[in-house]
Amino acid sequence: MNPRIPAEVFPPGEFLREELEAREWSQQELADILDRPPRLISEVIAGKRAITPETARGLSEAFGTSAEYWMNLESQYQLSKVRPTGDHVARKARLYSKFPVREMLRRGWVQASENLEVVEQRFCDFFNIANLDVEPTLSHAAKKTHATIDATPLQLAWLFRVKSMASQQKLPPYSKDKLNQALEKLKVLMVAPEESRHVPRIMAEAGVRLVFVEPISGSMLDGACFWLPDDRPVIGMTLRFDRIDNFWFVLRHEIEHVLNGDGKDTAVIDSNVGEAKDGLPESEVKANEAGANFCVPTAQLENFVARVQPYFSEQRVLNFAQRMNVHPGIVVGQLQRKLGRHDFLRKHQVRIRANVIPSADADGWGSFSE
Repeated sequence: MNPRIPAEVFPPGEFLREELEAREWSQQELADILDRPPRLISEVIAGKRAITPETARGLSEAFGTSAEYWMNLESQYQLSKVRPTGDHVARKARLYSKFPVREMLRRGWVQASENLEVVEQRFCDFFNIANLDVEPTLSHAAKKTHATIDATPLQLAWLFRVKSMASQQKLPPYSKDKLNQALEKLKVLMVAPEESRHVPRIMAEAGVRLVFVEPISGSMLDGACFWLPDDRPVIGMTLRFDRIDNFWFVLRHEIEHVLNGDGKDTAVIDSNVGEAKDGLPESEVKANEAGANFCVPTAQLENFVARVQPYFSEQRVLNFAQRMNVHPGIVVGQLQRKLGRHDFLRKHQVRIRANVIPSADADGWGSFSE
C-alpha cells in the first residue's frame, strides 16, 4: 500500500503557533518553559530553523504530545521541499539489482551514458532481451525455445560476454572427429607451459570457439560450454587459477562436454571443476574423469601412488612426470587432488596464462577486448 501524500505540507512552526494560541502563551513564555533562547522559538515558528530531537522532546513535554509527533511534522515538511525525481532512482536500482552494472561498464562491455534510457537499452542489447522485464537466457539454437540458465547475475554477464566474442569468430564447421584428433595434438603440448600458445589454433581447426574472459570477482567460475546456432560449440574459460594443471584439467573437462553434446539444451556452467562432490550429474562425472585421465592416465597415477606412498619425494614425482611426458606441475595437481594435500610441491604448478592469452581470443587482465 502506498503511503498517503498530503496535498499541502505546512512547516512545523504553524502547528507550534496554533499550540501557543490555544494556550494563550507567548513565544517568550514557551522559551522560559523550555529553558531555551527566545530566538530559537521565533525561528522555528518562522520556518527558519528545523526541529531537532532535543527540541521535539521539550515540546512533547510542554504540550503533552509525543516527540515523534514533532519529528514527523519536521520530516514531512523537509521531504515536501525535495523535488520528486520521478522513477529515475528506482529504475537504476532495478538495473543494478539485475546485472553487475558497475563492473560491466568498467570493462566496456556496455558503454556508459548520462541518459538512463540509453543505458537500459544497451543492457537489453547486451543480453539480447526486448526489455528489462524479460529474463536473459542462453540456448544453443535461436529457433528453439530458450532454456533458463541457473546462473547468478555475475555468471550470466560473463557468459554473454563469451557468447558475444565467440559469435565473431570465423571458423570451419565443427567436427567431432577433428576434435578427437585435436586431443592428440594437445597432449604433446603438456610438457611445457609455453607450448599452450598453440591451443587456440588447434581448437579452432576443429571448429570449437575457445574464448578466455577474466572472471568477475565473486562469480566462482572455471568454465562453460554452450552452443551457438548451427551446432557451433563454444568453450569459455576464466583462468581464475593461473596454474598449468588447472588449465589443462578445465580445458579437457570442457572438451568432454563438447564431445558429448552437453550444453545444447542449456549452458553447462562449471565452477570448482574437479572437486569431488556427491550427487554430481553424470555429465560432470564423465567430464571430471576425462580431465583427470587426460592430465595423467588414471591407471598410471594409481600405480605410481601404490608403489611410492607414503614417500612421495620430489625426484620421484619429476621422474614420473618425465615418463608421462607432461610438465611436473600437472602431475602435482593430480596428486594433490588424490591425496588431499594441496600444499604438496606447489612450486611446480607454474603460471600459464601469460603463454595462452597472446594467441587467444581473450578479454580482461588489464586489456579489455573491443
